Amino acid sequence: MTMKSIAASALVLALAGPACAEPLPGEVINQIADQGFSHDEVVTTAAHLTDRIGGRLTNSPAMREAERWAQSQFRRWGLTNVRAEPFKFGRGWWIEAATARMVTPRPLALRSIPVAWTPTTQGPLTAEIIVAPMAKERDMAAWRGKLVGKIVLITYPAPPRDDTEASFKRYTAGEIAKLDAVEQPQNDPQDEELREIRTRWMERLDRFLKDEGAVAWVKMSSRDNGLVHGTGYRYRTSDNPLLPGIEIAAEDYRRLARLATLGPVRLEIDSKVHYADDDANAYNILADLPGTQPDAGHVMAGAHLDSWVAGDGATDNAAGSAIVMEAARILKAIGARPKRTIRFALWSGEEQGLLGSDAYIRTHLAERPMNPDPAKAALGPDFNADTYPIRKLADYDKMAGYFNIDNGSGKLRGIYAEGNFAAIPMLKDWLSPFGGLDATAVVASPTGGTDHAYMARVGLPAFQFIQDPLDYDSRTHHTNLDTFDHLRAEDLRQSAVVLAAVLLSAANSPKPLPAKPLPSKPFPSDPFHHRDPARD
Repeated sequence: MTMKSIAASALVLALAGPACAEPLPGEVINQIADQGFSHDEVVTTAAHLTDRIGGRLTNSPAMREAERWAQSQFRRWGLTNVRAEPFKFGRGWWIEAATARMVTPRPLALRSIPVAWTPTTQGPLTAEIIVAPMAKERDMAAWRGKLVGKIVLITYPAPPRDDTEASFKRYTAGEIAKLDAVEQPQNDPQDEELREIRTRWMERLDRFLKDEGAVAWVKMSSRDNGLVHGTGYRYRTSDNPLLPGIEIAAEDYRRLARLATLGPVRLEIDSKVHYADDDANAYNILADLPGTQPDAGHVMAGAHLDSWVAGDGATDNAAGSAIVMEAARILKAIGARPKRTIRFALWSGEEQGLLGSDAYIRTHLAERPMNPDPAKAALGPDFNADTYPIRKLADYDKMAGYFNIDNGSGKLRGIYAEGNFAAIPMLKDWLSPFGGLDATAVVASPTGGTDHAYMARVGLPAFQFIQDPLDYDSRTHHTNLDTFDHLRAEDLRQSAVVLAAVLLSAANSPKPLPAKPLPSKPFPSDPFHHRDPARD
């Protein structure tokens, strides 16, 4: 055999996997790095999702376009079993055009956005405002009989807060070290009742305002500096919001409230929005890089493809989607032949409560009873994730690891181990080659609110990456500034390289990542704690 043939054979063996739980062979990592740094498509993928398609609210026309395009890209790169897997969702919704302006005491355009899933104004709607803050049921009594014909400002106009921290930052080593702290799980049986009250609040308030004769409602943005969000959650087919609702930038909202203390203020709202009711299913997009050993199971990487629509859904979460798609492209391009199948998932309905990943779990991985209260069960996964017993489904023991990306555009700095102590040594080994990319931290603490969460809650080895925050929390998360300009190309490339290497390491490891024990009903963390309902 020639030296060239020996080298080629060695590379084939390397791509098929190392013999022990160690980092990938250096030549494989170098191939991944060459593809990711010198031949990448991650930036153009992110640009297509943001600049061309834009905000991708679940079941909206833009989200349907993103679903089709992502599948075509996976097929173009040579992935197999590319599919759109449905789950029950509800209505789509999209904004054609919307404006809000003060007409009295002077004309003034206002920074605003319709609240998702609220109805159209059916043309310009002009009315006097009333500042009537309401956050709880008991607040309604003060406003009975006072709202007829009014646009109601429902938020207390809280004063501005000082910006005491940098709006753009990267983690220091010390800050990441502080994340390596064990947090014991907290279980309070009273939490469910409070969650239900919060979840149903806007439905109750909308009905009250309609019954009192109000014509629209306005809430104040939760952040200053002209940011607006437009988040709303009444997407279910059976739920029909009654009044148009808009969100106004905090500075503009405070101005309206000040003026209203001195005399009449009139607004004109024109919210041209539409429902999309042609298909009540949402769709997770899945694609596979087949393994050479079909019985060895699979590993997964995922990010959510849906977004809010105040901006273009760039840092939340076109960035993560583009990174997952790029890792798939890289591994296919280098000819990787993993032992386990590597599955790539682009979730839908994440912004409404991790709906897509929860549906995948209940279809393939684990089943748990629905909430015994049907009204609560209908409110979604958050009310059905603390029921027992959990029953394993066909793919549970085949899941050798899940890795999620959903904390903005910052480069990967490591992995949250989610309290899975047994997995920490393996994760550290797989990240060890990437010290020069600042991506080697494995911290014990958990992190929530992303699509790995419900997998971890049924005991599976599911993890979220640590990412530099950049301006995610301060500026872009769910806001009108969530656009391509807030992505960082170098960070996207670094993330795709690290993800591809970790996935291939997990797919080729002789042993899968250890799972935690199958959860059973926990005891209350503090059996002597009692809440005061009057203070909640």
